[in-house]
Amino acid sequence: MSVTFLQVAMGVLIFGSLLCLDRIGRGPTAPDRTVAIDILGTLMVGFCCVMTLWPQTTDSPTAGVYRDYYMTVAIAWTLTSFVGTLALAKYLEGRCYDA
Repeated sequence: MSVTFLQVAMGVLIFGSLLCLDRIGRGPTAPDRTVAIDILGTLMVGFCCVMTLWPQTTDSPTAGVYRDYYMTVAIAWTLTSFVGTLALAKYLEGRCYDA
């Protein structure tokens, strides 16, 4: 994969993250902020995926460990974001968590 493509992808992710942080800070309602937080979580997973594809500069035996680490963080972040979004949606709807 081309390093230039990965740099452009990283730039787009950073720009999207800045827009989400702006919406979180200035969002007029709680659902706006909730959607922005959920999108920010998706962008963080994108960061982890781009970093997984980033070429390694060393030929050390631990170079592959970092790729596994980024994918593990991406999976954990996805699951946590999903559960958090469900809980916040139920709270904003006014229902209890057991139903």
